[in-house]
Amino acid sequence: MIDLNAHLHIERLGARGEGVSHGGKGLIFTPYALPGDEIIAEVDGERGKLVEVLKPSPDRVPAPCPHFGVCGGCAVQNLSAPAYAAWKRVLVVDALHNAGVETEIAPLREAWGDGRRRATFHCRNDQRGQPHIGFMQARAHRIVEIDACPILAPEFSQALPVLRRIASILAPLDKPLDFVVTATLNGLDIDIRGCGKVDFAIEQALVVTADECNLARIANHGAILVERLPPSIPMGLATVAPPPGSFLQATEAGEKMLAQLVVEAVGAAKKVADLFCGSGAFALRLAEKAEVYCVESEVEALAAGLRAGRATAGLRTMNGESRDLFIRPLLASELSAFDAVVFDPPRAGAENQARELAKSAVPTVVGVSCNAQSFARDAKILISGGYDLAGVTPVDQFLYSPHVELVGVFKKAAKARKRRLLG
Repeated sequence: MIDLNAHLHIERLGARGEGVSHGGKGLIFTPYALPGDEIIAEVDGERGKLVEVLKPSPDRVPAPCPHFGVCGGCAVQNLSAPAYAAWKRVLVVDALHNAGVETEIAPLREAWGDGRRRATFHCRNDQRGQPHIGFMQARAHRIVEIDACPILAPEFSQALPVLRRIASILAPLDKPLDFVVTATLNGLDIDIRGCGKVDFAIEQALVVTADECNLARIANHGAILVERLPPSIPMGLATVAPPPGSFLQATEAGEKMLAQLVVEAVGAAKKVADLFCGSGAFALRLAEKAEVYCVESEVEALAAGLRAGRATAGLRTMNGESRDLFIRPLLASELSAFDAVVFDPPRAGAENQARELAKSAVPTVVGVSCNAQSFARDAKILISGGYDLAGVTPVDQFLYSPHVELVGVFKKAAKARKRRLLG
């Protein structure tokens, strides 16, 4: 039964940025409501829809974007900066505590920089065949058309006009499209998803668009249609041209912050393994002082990082292999060659690899994660193998969202290392 006029007191923010309150049948989660708010909501089961704020929270502030509350991209633009930072850190604190992992957790590090350098825009045709481009509406499949976004890097100022031109070229296909756009040193890099193979006329029209709009590259689901200039991304001393749409930290500042924490944690290690290395965001910086062995399942991303390493003066040796670490993790016997190991898996974490690390005698292991829950699971495995979790640092590069990165540093005591070596 739907309650159209529920009076709620918001007690805290949930893990998705929703206001949490108690109702007659349990917890109610209301998007855009803040702790301390007194609200009227439309309640259906555990879901609330904010109707009116009767008494605002002292932490409620004006949202900087006119699309907030409709566009599904941001959860908490209306939350004051101190309360926002505290909430982001608590997401990590709670995830580790709930998993039974106790360690020192540093204050949140802000890493927004100039804004996100990659974004995915959605495009759908209306009934007249006219394309509409923007982000998805919150909890719906409708496109929210936008002219600008406050969390994107300045290089995106010309992205939407370019995407509208590309969308008009593809409109006759009448397919739902996604555009993965990356801001690079040589212009925008656009990977089109969902259109399938295109004919020669459409391909040529896209080539002309790339030239006239001064784009670095256009690809069709990873297949390069035109590359006018290398889509270059700075990574430490090196410059990398990643394959279309491959993994990239959301902000340049976020990548630098995470890499700094990783390099500091590795310290004076001379031989380092970088697992789930992508295009080398950490490896290329680690190679300034250490030999680095890179492991990554995406062949082209791995090749891009190694190529950049070979082309950059002042770096130590970088080698690597393409390997699916979910299926075939590096074994404890293979890990024995390294003084330190860094792992930065996708959101699912690295359970199988963590089990091999736990069996190893590697003195220092550094875990980087975008999911505190999967990190906590992997941390428990390492701790059970004799590692101490020396500390965790949360890093916020996903402004106004419930997503938070973290870096955890694991140390294996000398006695435990000796037992592993003898065993």
